[in-house]
Amino acid sequence: MSAYTALTGAGYRAQVRDRTTLFFTFAFPLLFLVVFGLIFKGQAVEESGLSYLSYTAAGVLSWGVANAAVFGIAFTLMQWRSDDILRLIRMSPAPLTAVIGSRYAIALVVGAVQSLLFVGVAMLPVFGLEPASGWPLLVPVLALGVTTFLLLGVIIGSFADTPESVAAVANFLMLPMAFLSGSFFPLDSMPEWLRTVSLVMPLRYLNDAVSHALAGRGDSSDVLVGCAGLLAFAVVFGAVAMKTFRWTRSS
Repeated sequence: MSAYTALTGAGYRAQVRDRTTLFFTFAFPLLFLVVFGLIFKGQAVEESGLSYLSYTAAGVLSWGVANAAVFGIAFTLMQWRSDDILRLIRMSPAPLTAVIGSRYAIALVVGAVQSLLFVGVAMLPVFGLEPASGWPLLVPVLALGVTTFLLLGVIIGSFADTPESVAAVANFLMLPMAFLSGSFFPLDSMPEWLRTVSLVMPLRYLNDAVSHALAGRGDSSDVLVGCAGLLAFAVVFGAVAMKTFRWTRSS
């Protein structure tokens, strides 16, 4: 059995056995969909004519997938370093690519399950989401989103040494980003300066691309711009992650 296979299997078993992780990964984002879907049911965004659900479903899906990618690997790296598991892996023939690659494979599967579950619930008659014709674009868009935010999680997991610090840093980044990038409320209703600020946040690009693919908001250029933005952030996060990764607390 290869190191990659062993690490992936171990990560999968840890994921499915932790009920708290399962709840916050799959059920928690759905709560936002249910709350916003019921509150704004039947209402439309004046500027575009699209329903609020079309905005919030795409935005909350993007935030949920990104959040899971960040927290999943950040907590894992912190815990493995704290328990000296990373040090033992470093002493073995297993390369760093096997460590990160195993978590990446799990993050992709988690993102796929999240998306299927989320879109399935949003399409129930009580919410009535009708996916746009470009919905297959969700596959590459979300895969690129998982890649970008997983690399951000590697950076957080390399700096943070306790569960509390991981949660504090990750929430400090992800929660404001969700509100300022249009995950919970349409950017069209925000001041112009906030829309400008959102351009320096990777979640804005994921939101825009998913919004077009899932709800038909904007045009196909939104997907291209969104993917280009995510790719740029992925390159930056990847470079920083390579420089900051720590096998132990001291190195």
